[in-house]
Amino acid sequence: MCPKLALLLVVVLHNYAIPSFGSDPDPVLDFCIPAAGIAGCKNSSAASVDDFVFTGIKSPGKFGETGLAAQPVNVNVFPGLNTLGMSFVRADFEVGGINVPHFHPRATEIAFVLEGRIYSGFVDTENRIFAKVIEKGEVMVFPRGLLHFQMNVGDKPATILGSFDSQNPGSVRIPNAVFGAGIEGKLLEKAFGLNSKEIGKLKRKFAPH
Repeated sequence: MCPKLALLLVVVLHNYAIPSFGSDPDPVLDFCIPAAGIAGCKNSSAASVDDFVFTGIKSPGKFGETGLAAQPVNVNVFPGLNTLGMSFVRADFEVGGINVPHFHPRATEIAFVLEGRIYSGFVDTENRIFAKVIEKGEVMVFPRGLLHFQMNVGDKPATILGSFDSQNPGSVRIPNAVFGAGIEGKLLEKAFGLNSKEIGKLKRKFAPH
């Protein structure tokens, strides 16, 4: 066999035999605190313990119309997470509050119920639903990129703490992405079996403010 052909065969078989996984890159330093105003890290000798402590989620945040107050703790607000491949969120729910169907394109999430009872679940790529009510002290995992949701089904406020395996997991909220991103109305009418008036109402509701 021609040596070049043999090399090509090895490369192709290697790519098919070993799946590729996308994730945050492995760090090459102990830590990398972003330097103000420039690219890169500030000198490690200038780091302090305060770079690795975040105090911004001691209390619930501002509640939206869905009864949810979500406070992401990612590299944008907590620079100490930079290059460490993880982030966090505190989610508080009013009674009956919901976290609308959404997904994180860059991370798996683990949610821990700190207080309350939450109907929680996800849908896989075969449209199977995995959902149940989880209570204080219980944990549920949402695989990367799969649509998931939560609703407070208890009679008092609830709180979830979520952890991600990415410093910037991203979040795509389905109602906002579908009806608020400017997709052509005719397409949405056919996709959802709604008339132009109904689609128009939804587009106005979820339009960016």
